[in-house]
Amino acid sequence: MDNAPDRGRPDIATPLVAWFRDAARDLPWRRPGFPAWGTLVSEIMLQQTQVARVVPRLEAWLTRWPTPADLAASPPGEAVRAWDRLGYPRRAIALHAAATAIAEQHGNVVPRDVDALLALPGIGDYTARAVAVFAYGDRHPVVDVNVRRVLARALLGHGQPGPAKAKQDLPLMESVLPEDRDAAAATNAAVMELGALVCVARSPACDACPIADRCAWRAAGYPEHDGPRAPKQARFAGSDRQVRGLIMAELRSSDVPVLRSEIDLVWPDDAQRERALASLLRDGLAVGDDAGGYTLPSV
Repeated sequence: MDNAPDRGRPDIATPLVAWFRDAARDLPWRRPGFPAWGTLVSEIMLQQTQVARVVPRLEAWLTRWPTPADLAASPPGEAVRAWDRLGYPRRAIALHAAATAIAEQHGNVVPRDVDALLALPGIGDYTARAVAVFAYGDRHPVVDVNVRRVLARALLGHGQPGPAKAKQDLPLMESVLPEDRDAAAATNAAVMELGALVCVARSPACDACPIADRCAWRAAGYPEHDGPRAPKQARFAGSDRQVRGLIMAELRSSDVPVLRSEIDLVWPDDAQRERALASLLRDGLAVGDDAGGYTLPSV
């Protein structure tokens, strides 16, 4: 059966899926039998974090907490501690809350339905769709920054995708998905992989691209992007994020409350350090006060 979509656009699914079979990286979440819980954990860990940093942390996490109920039974502070240096530790708190909801409301089984996934604490549209597609094989468009770049170039002839717009991005990805569920899931993964390995933001490897002969950007002569650009992440060095990370490192490394005098040593700017600590308390990543010291959350 021909699985190629027929919606007035060039068929990029067929050559991409063929390429993906040979070029796909061997990653834990792509192996047969990988659990839906593992897929959910991996998707949250992969948000703004490199694959090479995620794989060892994911494997350690699933060894310690092989089901949502196992994580829910541990204090949220242990989730933050195990998150280590993956960055954006609020994700660990959100994952603990999602695990608790799955254990209590879904019989310890990660839901399959996108709306049910969206109802979990901390789960957004991308993660819900990714779990439904990559864990359960359902047919939905899945769009991340790599996918948006590939679609912008291959279908629209734009060098860069510009800011994310779900109302445009999802229908565009939908337009290239085959009707067959397995082929659609493979297409989602293949477009994502192409954006990660070949159709990268800078210096794309067009000579190695399996859809180069169908790429609108290439056919137009690689015009410079003159439209709106996606916002760039603020510089890390010297930022509040760096100070938050330094305070979190102190809390993770200690089994007893960290004194305010110890926190004062991690960064010289009093106002910035105070702002970072206040934000950690507000986000639930730290608890305590100057009198008794500060720790990771225990409940």
